[in-house]
Amino acid sequence: MPCYRLLKAVRWDRVSTLTLLPIWLAAKTQLLPNRSAAIITSMVIALFGTITGASHAEDVNISNRRNSERTSFTNEEIRDGFFKIAFDAELQLGRRAGRIRKFDEPVRVFVFDQADPKRRAEIAAIIDDIRAHVDHLDLAMTNDIQAANLVVMLVRKRDLNRTVSSIYGRDKAKQIRQSLDPQCLSGFGKDRHYRIQHAEVILPVDASDFTFYDCAYEELLQALGPINDDPSVPWTMFNDDVQMGFFDVYDQYLLNILYDPRIRPGMTKEEVGKLLPEVLPKVREWIANTNAVRGANAAGGSNPELGACCTSPAGVQGNPVTLE
Repeated sequence: MPCYRLLKAVRWDRVSTLTLLPIWLAAKTQLLPNRSAAIITSMVIALFGTITGASHAEDVNISNRRNSERTSFTNEEIRDGFFKIAFDAELQLGRRAGRIRKFDEPVRVFVFDQADPKRRAEIAAIIDDIRAHVDHLDLAMTNDIQAANLVVMLVRKRDLNRTVSSIYGRDKAKQIRQSLDPQCLSGFGKDRHYRIQHAEVILPVDASDFTFYDCAYEELLQALGPINDDPSVPWTMFNDDVQMGFFDVYDQYLLNILYDPRIRPGMTKEEVGKLLPEVLPKVREWIANTNAVRGANAAGGSNPELGACCTSPAGVQGNPVTLE
């Protein structure tokens, strides 16, 4: 049975977490026959390092970080972080792309919530928050797996390695485990024009509440294109030493630049650099307006790729990689 027909025939309420994404990925590539080879070999994966328990006072952890968040950045600070995070990947297992990767169509998110505790509502709230803070990004939940181009799988921590193996195969899963020992991951497949065609996020539902939010925000955002982690950018969640649990202002800058219509998939650093002087003023205005309630002073001065991030304590790290 062709994969696209299989997609329609599947009873999703009876499918295990170990079989959902392989079926969905196969169906997506069959539905795009002219680009299937490029897409299936352009998987971008963002993985978390070892997850550790956090305080049960989740709201306090997030509030403390929000209250101490820096919200004013110079143009050069924004430019530097964007170039380091949107174009690169830290651990390289193949040639570097060095180009913009982003969705060029509406993003529809399907949540496969089979494990306990149920966290679909929390994912929906995070999706709403991201959508509210990124201009020009058409992002929404869907209950139709066939309409989805971003699938979130909520699994138990003990099932994550088996899930990774079932999706990416034994050999690549072994490479991932040896390099990163991941506990969460996100990935996307791009076509030869660097347009993201599908994305996948796998999250452990039985992590602590704060860690779940911290992980979910970072993985969902990385699935939209900014794949790298960089320790030299201290204000971003795309840094092994930074924990957030919310969509911070600095990363709103990065995502709003990425999804400005003038920034196109496949652009180089040189091409983006020429556009930033005209893009940044509009981005500043948007961020100042959308964060007014928070009081943010934002107007101040294909080939498989893997990216990993870590919100673990010092000494426990995961590193972004690119697999081409």
